[in-house]
Amino acid sequence: MMNYILFDSTACHSLLPFTHTRPVADIRCGIFTLRERWESLLKQPTSTATSEILQAVYPISNTADNVYINGAVVASSTLVETINKLSFNQKLVCGELLIAFRSDSSISWEDIEPTTASYEIVLCECDVQTIKHIWDIFSLNDSILRSDFQLLTQGRTSQPLPDNIILVGKEHVFLEAGATIHAGCIINASTGPVYLAKDAEILEGSIVRGPLAMGEHAVIKMGAKIYGATTIGEGCKVGGEINNVVFFANSNKGHDGYLGNAVIGEWCNLGADTNCSNLKNNYDTIKIWDEYASRSIQTGLQFCGLMMGDHSKCGINTMFNTGTVVGVSANVFGSGFPEKFIPSFCWGGSEGLTTYQFKQAMATASRMMARRNKALSEAELELFQHIFKQTEAQRATFANS
Repeated sequence: MMNYILFDSTACHSLLPFTHTRPVADIRCGIFTLRERWESLLKQPTSTATSEILQAVYPISNTADNVYINGAVVASSTLVETINKLSFNQKLVCGELLIAFRSDSSISWEDIEPTTASYEIVLCECDVQTIKHIWDIFSLNDSILRSDFQLLTQGRTSQPLPDNIILVGKEHVFLEAGATIHAGCIINASTGPVYLAKDAEILEGSIVRGPLAMGEHAVIKMGAKIYGATTIGEGCKVGGEINNVVFFANSNKGHDGYLGNAVIGEWCNLGADTNCSNLKNNYDTIKIWDEYASRSIQTGLQFCGLMMGDHSKCGINTMFNTGTVVGVSANVFGSGFPEKFIPSFCWGGSEGLTTYQFKQAMATASRMMARRNKALSEAELELFQHIFKQTEAQRATFANS
């Protein structure tokens, strides 16, 4: 029986800060994470081949028949069929992109490229979609969410829809068991599907324009205005005005304020009336900070908002500029616009940034997670310690500026 392993490619560098704390395969885009989509189509679990520090949190499982799949590639039934036809020492490629290969031995993340250099090439003849840059997460969310909706709901019947709401496009709304839409909501699914996972909840008076996906136990607060394509991951609570945003899991934007064309990692919290610009006053395309390359790069997009890494927080009335990137476990507050790149474990805002001390940052993370009956493992604490040390030079640049 084939054993499937999702491997990190060089895409992990351009997907920081989200890949500080997870393999590429665990990035959410659409209804699923990339891994969940592969597992749904492969019909069996996967493990991960990644960097040494992440490997301790995401262990690898090897057998005598291993199929390695690029974790940045968006799964499709056609790709699964093609990959399952690979023989040992064959690799599936599209141009210079290595999609998958099959091996009878265990291969570490660092050795994938040299090991597969001599493998027999099989050219991929189907369309291949990949997550290459952090802005792909929200810009591809529309098409991928629609595809996921078809995959999840085909041949199934939604739970009954309530009568006390205004609903357009009823056939494109799907509620799993325990999902609830309360009185007075306006749901327009004619513009895209609306999917609510188990026990997800849209509170009274909310206005939703699809496509929208809500994970298990996700909540849209009263009177919220949600534009597609938006994904609200499991355990997230959101309110205010939201347009084309992907929330990973267990993050909160519980109050008024605008957030658009953005990606919010896990365990984040946006204070009341936090607002994020997603369009420049001169309508020019937006540059964004590439943490790995240590320079600004062009997105080619006219709309691009906030990218916030796991466990970061911001205070009330925070204002983020277009194309702002916030690293892992940063605490942002104060008046004015903070820097467009805020390194991991920073504390402060426009008036200056200092180091958010490791013990204090982890204590905050632990308190937030405890509210959901979760805790950091020893491997995760070591990972965060690694990130803290790895980003020390970035923080020093702001301290000396």
